[in-house]
Amino acid sequence: MSDQGIRDARKLGMPKMLLLGFQHMFAMFGATVLVPALTGLSVSATLLFAGLGTLLFHFLAKGKVPAFLGSSFAFIGGYHAVNALVGNTEALNWIPYAGVGVICAGLLYVILSALFRAFGAKAVMRYFPPIVTGPVIICIGMTLANSAINNCSANWWIALLAIAIVVVCNIWGKGMIKIIPILLGVVGSYAVAALCGQLDPAKVAAIADAKWLGVPFHMKDTVFSLFGNCDLGMLGSAIITMMPIALATMVEHIGDMCAISSTVGENFIAKPGLHRTLLGDGLATALAAMFGAPANTTYGENTGVLALTKVYDPRVIRIAAVLAVIFSFCPKFAALVSAMPTATIGGVSLILYGMISAVGVRNVVENQVDFTKNRNVIIAALIMSLSLGITFSSNGALVLGPISLSGLAVGAIVGILLNAILPGNDYEFGKNEVGDTAVNFKV
Repeated sequence: MSDQGIRDARKLGMPKMLLLGFQHMFAMFGATVLVPALTGLSVSATLLFAGLGTLLFHFLAKGKVPAFLGSSFAFIGGYHAVNALVGNTEALNWIPYAGVGVICAGLLYVILSALFRAFGAKAVMRYFPPIVTGPVIICIGMTLANSAINNCSANWWIALLAIAIVVVCNIWGKGMIKIIPILLGVVGSYAVAALCGQLDPAKVAAIADAKWLGVPFHMKDTVFSLFGNCDLGMLGSAIITMMPIALATMVEHIGDMCAISSTVGENFIAKPGLHRTLLGDGLATALAAMFGAPANTTYGENTGVLALTKVYDPRVIRIAAVLAVIFSFCPKFAALVSAMPTATIGGVSLILYGMISAVGVRNVVENQVDFTKNRNVIIAALIMSLSLGITFSSNGALVLGPISLSGLAVGAIVGILLNAILPGNDYEFGKNEVGDTAVNFKV
């Protein structure tokens, strides 16, 4: 394998590409399945629209960006808020109301996409330089690391086994062993946990009871169920609650695109362009919300897999998406995944989340951000302190009336505003591609 990584996985053969696809699918499973588990949404619907959303994203991004779309954690607080609001009213199902709010949030992506299309990446990216996106990427990984530690604490021996398998396979493995360490870490630690009787008996019983085939979603959870039976007041409140969350997720999307570009060594912000990736993410989110599935977002876990394996072919991601769609129609498989030891998810996630932050550090270093400038120090300091401080505060969010903003949202917004206001903003997107002030994606 060259330092440039594998750009065309077809030379590995279809069986190995399928294994790589399974690895990407399992990498996103822990977090993707956790969102419906925490909110009460359907696991099968989540898998279906993670797969379909990813395929839609790839279609709109011309099949160039190796990104997987999974459940967004940023919307969890919004789901709980809408559930509390609508759930107190008998005979009303909160899920369709939240879905309409998420659809409106997805439309904000479309608006930002249109701005990129109209004014060009150079004009818009002036507000998203590496001094903003780098610390945001770092904080994405760090805010998730807490959940990884909590998951590991369920059984540290199983978590450490998963970590050990990933490290040993990636550092000392040969051939395919080196390329699929995440998959091997999941399967190996899962198998040991099963042999040692560490699986939840109720979840094991659920595997036996689950059917082989089933419809992934229920019509009562779709937004179409509101036709002719809608409380407009509740609907307005749901929209007001969910839409502002897109402010955070859109900045996360830009950060993720920078991270993927830095990892792969191609400037995806310029080609196929952020207007295409934002449109794909927003429409995938709206599509999922229509059918009662969680909002989608580009997944850092899969970016971590890219960094670890150095297999950058988007075809592998599309294979993972197709597998997710197929398995969404199998409740037994969903039950099997749900029975995965929490510690296994934690161990694997601990590595992947850390790699997200490492990519953020790389983004700052490779773009040679000048920290002798006070403006850059202040911007980075406030992004990180607000993002992490608010996330791990007692409320876990900044609550402003009916609006609840995550730490990442506040940090990103403050960073964007400070970068625009403070003097000395000499960043120019695309200047000298590999130069001192450019986005250094090593094209």
